Amino acid sequence: MDRATGSLDVLDRANKQESENAAEFALMARVCWHYFKEGQTQDAIAQHLQVTRKRVNRLLAEARDTGFVQITINSAVSAFGALESGLVGKFGLRRAIVVPSPIDGGDARPIVGAAAGHYVSEHLPEPGTLGINWGGTINAAAQNLRRRPGGGNRVVLLCGGLAESTRINPYDNAAMVARALDAVCYYVTAPMFADTASLRDAFVASEPVQTVLAMVPHLDMALLAAVDLSETSKALEYGLIDQNVWRSLLDAGAVGDICGHYLDAEGRLIGHDLAARVVNPPLKELLKIPQIVLAAGGLQKLAIIRAGIRAKLCHVLITDEQVARALLET
Repeated sequence: MDRATGSLDVLDRANKQESENAAEFALMARVCWHYFKEGQTQDAIAQHLQVTRKRVNRLLAEARDTGFVQITINSAVSAFGALESGLVGKFGLRRAIVVPSPIDGGDARPIVGAAAGHYVSEHLPEPGTLGINWGGTINAAAQNLRRRPGGGNRVVLLCGGLAESTRINPYDNAAMVARALDAVCYYVTAPMFADTASLRDAFVASEPVQTVLAMVPHLDMALLAAVDLSETSKALEYGLIDQNVWRSLLDAGAVGDICGHYLDAEGRLIGHDLAARVVNPPLKELLKIPQIVLAAGGLQKLAIIRAGIRAKLCHVLITDEQVARALLET
């Protein structure tokens, strides 16, 4: 086979794949319309479209997971008003938003993230500058942001990147948020963790990184997620830290991190080699941001959420019912 024929084959395969993707999205749109707009059952949709019920179920799940479908509950009255008032009163917050915990004890990030996306959509000024860190909650928030045409907004990623892509990549999160807000995106062009503390300092002092970090005190809002250090920590699952580093962080008194700042149960910074190698804004600069939204749920994150509040890294708390009740009981 000559080179020209091989190129045509590649082009044909690419065109075929693009056509198949378009057909799948078209089918997803029809399934979502029948299910969410018309209230049809999955069985009825499968029969009408002549596909299997399993395929209908998969398309609905994919539509929700990717943000193809966004669900908004139009209610001015929270189902957890007493919990929200209690959190504001106990911790001196400006606002608390409590969402239902997953029925089966599953992942709270999609639910908390959806609420965070709606909050940012309502409260980020137009135009506005939003800072974000990484995590599944931020990813879910990005999928639930209301689209803002017209530009003028800015998104600032408050952490470095990962050399090896994981399921939740910081740069992907930032790009998703920027697309939703029609914003210019600013990245910290350095790794999340430098090899040494001196190399970290060199990264932070470099002009590209310094330019982005200098924007932090001038943000209108920061949307931050929290990373716990439980046995089910996503930092372990995604390979950001290994078992040895995890145990040493626990031995140093850390309960988790927010924007790369490892905190103890009282919200104090801990001394640890990893903490000295994180490429991130200084805590004192984060504290200058006029509105910090901490979005985190799941009982495994209870300690780091409480620590974040005590560290003043939270003006607005978005969490789930179980965490809210636990915060008020302790």
